[in-house]
Amino acid sequence: MPAQQLSSAVAKSTDEDAPPSAPRPPAGVRPSAGAGNSRLGRAVRENLVAYLFLAAGVLCFALFSWYPIVRGVLLGFQQVTFAEPARWVGLDNFRRLFDDPLFLTAWQNTGYFTLLALVFGFAAPFATAVILNELRHGRPYLRMTVYLPVMLPPIVTMLLWRWFYDPGPGLFNSALEVLHLPAQQWLESESLAMVSLVLVSTWANMGTTTLIYLAALGGIPGELYEAAELDGASIRQRLWHVTIPQMRFILMITLLLQIIGTMQVFVEPFVLTGGGPDDATVTVLLLLYRYAFVYNDFGLASAMSTLLFVVLGLFSVVYLRLTRSKG
Repeated sequence: MPAQQLSSAVAKSTDEDAPPSAPRPPAGVRPSAGAGNSRLGRAVRENLVAYLFLAAGVLCFALFSWYPIVRGVLLGFQQVTFAEPARWVGLDNFRRLFDDPLFLTAWQNTGYFTLLALVFGFAAPFATAVILNELRHGRPYLRMTVYLPVMLPPIVTMLLWRWFYDPGPGLFNSALEVLHLPAQQWLESESLAMVSLVLVSTWANMGTTTLIYLAALGGIPGELYEAAELDGASIRQRLWHVTIPQMRFILMITLLLQIIGTMQVFVEPFVLTGGGPDDATVTVLLLLYRYAFVYNDFGLASAMSTLLFVVLGLFSVVYLRLTRSKG
């Protein structure tokens, strides 16, 4: 038998033994809806556990985050004392806010605290991280020491610093006495009270930011520093021309987060000064607390929280745009 006839016979027998293939739908004809539903049902069955976990997370956010936010905004347009039914008052709560002389004072004090916190609290963690990054021995121990204040409960930190600031046997005045310097009224002076609160906040919260900066410093290529050293750059020049440009994005993000965090300051003035002396340390959240739990006017407090929510939301939008553009 010739070779061509043999190959054709083998191909024919192979085609006869192969199972018939499923017929293809004609061109232009879409699969039936039943096929799509079956695929959807199979996908749901395969990912049912994941969907259940997702539903639980969404439910928790809805109950404990989204609902309180919506409820708080609605309360800002109502007169609420919880002693009688709520009554819709429209924008009256916001008008009363702007008529309160403490409203502007609270925002000014909060802005002043935020500015001081940026001067002290933004520079101190970065300088600490740069110093720790240059050390060769004892770095893990020093990292733990820097982060230790973050692990303390806030009320413990406030009570500790209240003793530091005590005008009698306090630590700071005792140190000034050793140096033959006059004692200071740290929390009773209008000019020193806000600075004293900023020092407490900086000491208590700088550990987290310091560790973030240390992680960012570890990601800078060492070749850049070696090239700068070969060019004869000093430590200050390496810091200005290598470290800061490489950490520009991290610095901007921590700056925005610190602004958002410091504008919500409450524990420090509430525990240490109570808003005094002469309302010099009354902040937005402290005034909001007074409206709700001292004056029993939850509608006014909700209006105050709505304004704060809007202001912080603007900074959050900037933060999200920066992170999205970097991504």
